[in-house]
Amino acid sequence: MPGLTGFEDRGAHQDPDASMRMLTLRASPRLTAMNGNIAPDQEALRLTGYAHGGGCACKIPPGELEDVVRGLVGQVHPDVLVGLDGGDDASAVLVGADLAVLSTADFFTPVVDDAYDWGRIAAANALSDIYAMGGRPISAINLVGWPRDVLPLELLTEVLRGGLAVAAEAGCPVTGGHSIDDPEPKYGMAVTGVADPDKLLRNDAARPGLPITLTKPIGLGLLNNRHKQTGKVFAEAIAVMVQLNRDAAEAAVQRGVQAATDVTGFGLLGHLYKMCRASGVGAVIDRNAVPLVDGASEALRDGFISGGTRRNLDWVRPQLRPGPGISEEDLLVLADAQTSGGLLVVGDLPGYPVVGYTTEGPGIEVR
Repeated sequence: MPGLTGFEDRGAHQDPDASMRMLTLRASPRLTAMNGNIAPDQEALRLTGYAHGGGCACKIPPGELEDVVRGLVGQVHPDVLVGLDGGDDASAVLVGADLAVLSTADFFTPVVDDAYDWGRIAAANALSDIYAMGGRPISAINLVGWPRDVLPLELLTEVLRGGLAVAAEAGCPVTGGHSIDDPEPKYGMAVTGVADPDKLLRNDAARPGLPITLTKPIGLGLLNNRHKQTGKVFAEAIAVMVQLNRDAAEAAVQRGVQAATDVTGFGLLGHLYKMCRASGVGAVIDRNAVPLVDGASEALRDGFISGGTRRNLDWVRPQLRPGPGISEEDLLVLADAQTSGGLLVVGDLPGYPVVGYTTEGPGIEVR
């Protein structure tokens, strides 16, 4: 593929224990089918065993990240509609009277063991930032880190094939990419999109007194962590993560919605707080109205809570007002680090659940 060449030689930085960990990895079933040298029951090549975290739970914690960028400012330019200031999902630059170009990048370590599914999930997650801004993706390039002396390159082919499949579903051509030799496998995309500048969905445009709609169930982080630790596959979680946010975004734009964001590594509470803070509003969330993916409650009960989820809750806790009967477990679910989650829309979208509403005052009340 054009541009996806030129590994840097970083052998000295390879994990010295990688050869031992290789015994804990499992092959993609699709790779098994295409490569007769890999037995269907071979226990080598569990991709999640090569990552210290998984998916968007690998994000730098929000509080630490804000400390890093606090002193930085974006370029002041009259055509920059959305830049660093609001911490939005993508940048937006005006290039014509009725055309804005959107730019974003997203990549992460394996969230599932199946290479093809990881590629699909990572691509859907990267494309989501464009949809969260009310845009349409028009071009993408692959971003790859790969331990080439440890994992077979045939697995990387499967990852890229998964990404191409989802990009094709989105009508977004993948036109190249960049790769490095990396001790941990990483994959994602940089995506360019376009939008009507007057119809952007922004995280700083929420107004009080409006319903808050969630377009996908949460609990993905719990199931991904269970998968990483046990190898158990959760088909519904994969189906949720590979689902594009395109239809929900188009519905939001058509209904004149102004504020939205997607729910990924900082959890529902973290992303809601960022939107409320940027917009100068508060929110009320109805815990019982928030849908969970099948199996998430059991994973919570059994303690499959990621470190990223706990850090999310620690960061947002000062902004929370838990009501009577709201437990620590309830808050952990709402802070669960999602990968390729749904849109959090300030407005009513038919067919999707309303999980709360915005308020005049600051903070987030959980009922």
